[in-house]
Amino acid sequence: MKKQQLNHGFSLIELLITVAIIGILAGVAYPSYTDYVIRSNRTEAQRELMRFANLQEQVFVDTRSYAADMKGLGKSSVKIYTASKNYRIMVSAQSTTRFTLKAVAKNNQVNDTGCTNLKINELGVKTPTACWEK
Repeated sequence: MKKQQLNHGFSLIELLITVAIIGILAGVAYPSYTDYVIRSNRTEAQRELMRFANLQEQVFVDTRSYAADMKGLGKSSVKIYTASKNYRIMVSAQSTTRFTLKAVAKNNQVNDTGCTNLKINELGVKTPTACWEK
């Protein structure tokens, strides 16, 4: 009677193939993940710019001029950051009837090529246009 040999575990070749497959999958997934994180952080900055643009319009209705800084929009500080601290939001009033809000990238968000400075003005013009969600 022949004794059957039991196979316990994996061979070295099977482990190497598994590690190689996991490495390939990670190499494909990681760039997509970082791109997703950068785009979601950019969306946060866009949301804040839109919110402050609405506040500017409310101030204009009340006072017939736009706020010259963030304190004029009811904030306690001139330096305002998004919740993730990846963008600094600033206001620039060219005159009482014009403003530009700007979000400047900070931290890892500076890797968002071409989209490190998002802007919106009193006419709702958003620049750079390629960086704003449609």
